[in-house]
Amino acid sequence: MKICGIICEYNPFHNGHAFLLRNAREISGCDTIVCVMSGNFTQRGDIAILDKYTRAKHAILAGADAVFELPAVFSISPAELFAKGGIKLLCSLPDFSVLAFGCETGEKKDFLQAAEFSLSESNKFKSVLHACLKAGKSYLRARTEAFFAEGNNTIAEFLRLPNNILGTEYMKALLYYKSNAEILPIHRTGAMHNDKELQSGLSSSSAIRSASYENNLRAIRKNVPAFVYKDLSRRIDPSLYKKLAIYSALSKSETELRKIADCTEGLENRIKAFAKSTSDYDELISKITTKRYTSSRIRRIFAASLLGITQEFISKCLKSTLYLKPLAIKKERSNEIFAVLSTASSPVLARKSDFAKLDKTARESCSVDTLADDVYSLISETHAYNKGPIFIE
Repeated sequence: MKICGIICEYNPFHNGHAFLLRNAREISGCDTIVCVMSGNFTQRGDIAILDKYTRAKHAILAGADAVFELPAVFSISPAELFAKGGIKLLCSLPDFSVLAFGCETGEKKDFLQAAEFSLSESNKFKSVLHACLKAGKSYLRARTEAFFAEGNNTIAEFLRLPNNILGTEYMKALLYYKSNAEILPIHRTGAMHNDKELQSGLSSSSAIRSASYENNLRAIRKNVPAFVYKDLSRRIDPSLYKKLAIYSALSKSETELRKIADCTEGLENRIKAFAKSTSDYDELISKITTKRYTSSRIRRIFAASLLGITQEFISKCLKSTLYLKPLAIKKERSNEIFAVLSTASSPVLARKSDFAKLDKTARESCSVDTLADDVYSLISETHAYNKGPIFIE
C-alpha cells in the first residue's frame, strides 16, 4: 500500500477540498488517501460547524479511504504545531509516502527552500525578528521583515500567503521527523483561504460558514457536494460555546491563564481586563486583537483555556507516542487499512479496550479529546460523539 496523507479540517467540506482529493490520488500515484482531520475544534480556535464524524463521512464519500482524528492539543494550535501534530501521526504509518496540500503558489523546491531557511535562522534574522516583535508587530509580519532584511525577498513574498505558510510548516515537520515522504503542493482554484465572499462553485470555508450561520444555505448550494449541503441543515449554533469560552477565561487567574498555550507577553492581563467588561464574544475578540495579537491567536487561547490545554502539555505530547484514532473508513478498504494499522508505530484506538495501550501522556491527550466531544455534545444537545469508527459504503 502507498499512502498519500492530507492534513485537514473540512469545516465544512467543499468543492475545493474535493478538487484536492481527486488530484492528490491522480498525481501522487498512491492507492490510498488517508486524512488526518481536526476533531470538534479547529485551528482558528472555533468550534466546528459539523461534528467530526459527519465531516469524516464527507471526506470518505468524496474519495478518501480513511480519516483519523488530529488530537485537540494540535488542532487548536498555531500553524507550526498543527503541522507537527499531523505529520507526527502520518509518520507512524509505515506506508506514508506523499503529503498533499493546497497552496496559492510554489512548487516542491520553493517549500523545501523556505523550510530549510526557516530552520537555519541567522543571528541577523533573529535580531530583526525580535526587534519587530518588541515593536508590537505580529509574528508573521516580523518574520517577513526579517526575511527582507536578510535579502530573501522571494521567500518573504512566498510566505505572505496563508496556505504557503502552512505548506512550509508541513515541510519543516517532515524534515524534523526525518521522513522520506515527498510533498505534493496542489494550487488552489477559485476563492483564496480567507475570502469572505461567496464565489461561483469554489468558495472558501470561511465564506461558506458565514453564509450558513446567516441561514443563507441556498447561496452555498453550488459550493459543496450534495451530501454536505444536506447535513449543513443541522449545523451547530456556536452561541453557547462563545459564552463558555468567556467563562473559562473569567474563571481562571492571570497565573493560570499564563500557562495556557500561546498566552504570553502579558496577554493574560489584557484578556482578563476585557473579559470582565465585555459579554459579547465577538466584540471581546475584536477588543483584544491588535496588530501583534491576531484574532485567530486570541480565539485559540480561549479554546485552549476551555479545554485546559497548556503550553507544557503540548510539548509533552510532541515528545510522546500518541495514538491513531480512526473516525471513518471506506468499508470496502477496511481490512487492508486495519492490516496496515497493525504495523503502525502508534497505538490504534478503534474500540474501548484499546485505551489500555496508551501511556500517561497519551491518556491525558485522549481525555482532552473526550472533553472536546462532551462540550460539543452539550452545545449541540446530542450525545453521538463518543463512538468508534464509522464504515462508509
